[in-house]
Amino acid sequence: MSDSPSARTGPPPLADLKEITLRSFVLSVILAVVLGAANAYLGLFAGMTVSASIPAAVLSMGILRLLGRASILENNIVQTAASSGESVAAGVIFTIPALVILGAWDEFAYWETTLIAGFGGLLGVLFTIPLRRALVIQGPLRFPEGVATAEILKAGAGKSAAGLRHIVIAGAAGAVFKFGETGMRLWSGTLEHASYRAGSILYFGSNLSPALVGVGYIVGLDIAVLVFLGGALNWFLAIPILAAVQGVPAGQSAAEAAFGIWSAETRYLGVGAMVIGGLWALVRLRSSLVEGIRSGAAAYRERRRAGAAPALRTETDLPMQWIAGAVVISVVPLYFIFEHLTGRPGVSAVMAVIMLVAGFLFSAVAGYMGGLVGSSNNPVSGVTIATILSSALLLLLLLGSGSPIGPASAILIGSVVCCAAAMAGDNMQDLKTGYLVGATPYKQQIMQGVGVVSGALVMAPTLTLLMEAYGIGVPTEGHPNPLPAPQATLMASVAQGVFLGGLPVGIVAAGMAIGVTVILVDVWLEHRGARFRTPVLALAVGIYLPLELSVPIFAGGLIARAAGRRGQDAADHGVLFAAGLITGEALVGIAMALLIVSGAAGTLVVFGEPTTGLPGAALLVLIGVLLYRAGRAGTRSREG
Repeated sequence: MSDSPSARTGPPPLADLKEITLRSFVLSVILAVVLGAANAYLGLFAGMTVSASIPAAVLSMGILRLLGRASILENNIVQTAASSGESVAAGVIFTIPALVILGAWDEFAYWETTLIAGFGGLLGVLFTIPLRRALVIQGPLRFPEGVATAEILKAGAGKSAAGLRHIVIAGAAGAVFKFGETGMRLWSGTLEHASYRAGSILYFGSNLSPALVGVGYIVGLDIAVLVFLGGALNWFLAIPILAAVQGVPAGQSAAEAAFGIWSAETRYLGVGAMVIGGLWALVRLRSSLVEGIRSGAAAYRERRRAGAAPALRTETDLPMQWIAGAVVISVVPLYFIFEHLTGRPGVSAVMAVIMLVAGFLFSAVAGYMGGLVGSSNNPVSGVTIATILSSALLLLLLLGSGSPIGPASAILIGSVVCCAAAMAGDNMQDLKTGYLVGATPYKQQIMQGVGVVSGALVMAPTLTLLMEAYGIGVPTEGHPNPLPAPQATLMASVAQGVFLGGLPVGIVAAGMAIGVTVILVDVWLEHRGARFRTPVLALAVGIYLPLELSVPIFAGGLIARAAGRRGQDAADHGVLFAAGLITGEALVGIAMALLIVSGAAGTLVVFGEPTTGLPGAALLVLIGVLLYRAGRAGTRSREG
């Protein structure tokens, strides 16, 4: 054996590197909580969340570097757990606020919210473990964010300083912007213009949010275009047509009338398109999912036949008997939550069965789609609305129309499935990263559970704080402009419409027709080998969102294309800058909520209520320039 200095001082083999250490565990919990809370705010505000894997990896490398040398596997463990906190936040905010919107809950009950988030997220981890070999190792899936995160980790601490600097600068910019708008009220948060023309309504508006521009940059121009086209279809076509046919309402401004038509009618075009998108995901992936399940079962039987022969460290998952036991343990408390709501054990048992079947099925879909399009573009909202609609129709047979507990029961099933699906897509991305850097799968799976629990523990307090400060979903006297919570409002409307009526079936059917048309276009583009594709759920989200949210997302996509970004790229500093904008704005939004609830926020207002958004628009243009320069810096480093 060589005794040269290089042999003694070179990096240790991966098998000798520590993965789960005290410092990595503590940092994992902290980042899971912070990124989870930030994504909860973003999701309630914009109806979209983004993967936290890349910023978590850079933050881990920067922070652990200050504490001493850290291995690639240690940093990988941190990003694995931290991104899990973000994913469980997505599952929670898409569904659980619907229970408050429906009036089933007066507040976000701590234990119920925590148990749904925690056990729902754990089910997503458990359901996808048997699919790891088929999807991550044997399958042809790209797992774009997983591969990009692996490349960042491989680049090592040499590039973490520059990446961390981008996150910190952007975080400060997003924080200062949000504080100026929400805290000091120096400018309005939106620019909009609406007018009555030729017996109809013309409307255009844009939210002034660095976070939304960051979202657009991260998802890329193709998705951003589809989100904007969905908004344009609704606000430039559907709303003017309905206003012309039905007549414009008296006594309302043009903006109020446009939002009234959107709220009561045209947003359900997005509902129909989302339902079709969720069902299409199942149809399209049916053979791949069956093959993945068969491959996982075959691998398990092969390991059983091998007897006591130890598996390679990099191929060791949590034992199948542990997975089965954990699934059973997870179902029991969820059943009692169902029973507490319904008061009917038989109905609760049926709900638990529906939850298990839909949870496994859609977790597999989300895991596969994560490999296909990435976590940020994963159609979680589509599969959730499909779950809630199908669950509501099944429960309708058991509870009858007009049941006061029916809508909330369907939402409870959907909330568990949504948490599981959101976690499943993130789980497979992280396992792909681990596979590429030589991590131990079962250790990652343990830390994914740690991240889920950490995020789940703070979801109820975060939601309560945001509801008391801003309101959620439904305008009230105290909160005339609440956080929109688009998905949760959508879920509540659909579940309530099935049991109590009032669902605009014709408009939903028209949305389904739009969804089918978009799918046919996408299939045609795929057949021609086109680079640009039209995933139906991106368009559906755009149809459902207020136009003012789609515009800055589109702007972020344009900046990404101008900066030369055409996919998931580990060297793209713009992604890190965009993630910093999102995190900074979201954390100040939560901090401002604390001040609002405490009554101290009013002391920050200097000039009274803002009358214009122009100062904010000018500052947002400046932030867009900084984002472009960060993206170009990454592009030049690649070209060099």
